[in-house]
Amino acid sequence: MIRSPLALVLLAMGLAACTPQDPQQRTSAALADGVLLPAYKAWHESSQQLAESSKAFCAGSQDLGAAQQAFLTDVASWAALQPLQVGPLAEGNRAWQVQFWPDKKNLVQRQVENLLKKKPQLSQADVEKASVVVQGLTAYEYILFDAGIDLSDATQKSRYCPLLTAIGEHQQRLSAEVLGQWQAEDGMTAQLKEFPNTRYAEAPEAVAELLRAQVNAIDGLKKKLGAALGRQSKGQPQPYQAEFWRSNASLASLAASLASAERLWLGANEDGVRSLLNDGQKELAGRIDQQYAVTRQQLATLQRPLGELLADETGRAELTAFYDNLNLVHRLQGGELAKVLGIQLGFNAHDGD
Repeated sequence: MIRSPLALVLLAMGLAACTPQDPQQRTSAALADGVLLPAYKAWHESSQQLAESSKAFCAGSQDLGAAQQAFLTDVASWAALQPLQVGPLAEGNRAWQVQFWPDKKNLVQRQVENLLKKKPQLSQADVEKASVVVQGLTAYEYILFDAGIDLSDATQKSRYCPLLTAIGEHQQRLSAEVLGQWQAEDGMTAQLKEFPNTRYAEAPEAVAELLRAQVNAIDGLKKKLGAALGRQSKGQPQPYQAEFWRSNASLASLAASLASAERLWLGANEDGVRSLLNDGQKELAGRIDQQYAVTRQQLATLQRPLGELLADETGRAELTAFYDNLNLVHRLQGGELAKVLGIQLGFNAHDGD
């Protein structure tokens, strides 16, 4: 059958349109739309709720329990971002503005008290110019949960509320700024979907950064748990080195981060990093699936707060077993998976801790 030149051109264009998208580009795009962007939206929404909660509590229209719950909700959405820290949040010192950890010298308490002593009529501008130590959730937690602060006392409440509402506003603005950079026309979401762009020359670079962020975050979870277990202090437990120890949110934060790391692995619709493995690599995929399941299930069995678990031998043994399983997840993804995908992970922010 003889075809006209125009028909041949149209046929070629049609075939090109039907050509399967590069697997790495498909995975990067799917994760951007299905996992990362929804997590950043959820964080901004919970940060907005935190800001509203701080104002309502300080105005007397919300009780302390509700204010504490708004904080815990924001902590969970923030923790879910730990394995997803690529782009804007990983730049410009932003993550430190959300959470100051580790706080080895109780800087949060000292700097909050010093700031309020110097600035009894604290303004939003004062907080915006202050140290990251007093701008984020760790300082917010100190005000709401520290045993030395009685917010039922009107005098104490009036002392701390200006800082509480300023932190809430700072978190709302920061999360809005980051989300805006994800949703911009040429923003982070777009950069994970179409290549080349100003951030990535090709899709494998984007996938490599996503895996790197995930693996580094899992290593970070080990460091957080390990610090509390005393792995850097000759086995002497350090409960006050745990993150969010005042609110007993340490294990819930770990659970949210671990679940988010698993979502990056699986994808929202079986289109995550796991989808890049071929039929000959099913055994590795199965081992990673199993290790996530075991680790997640073991964490779910830890019913007591971290501080209580650290206080007795049985609890410490349970935490150590969880740490060991978390370490296996880290080694499988940071070692075997990275090697199979040809990704060099390099050093990370937790090295040398």
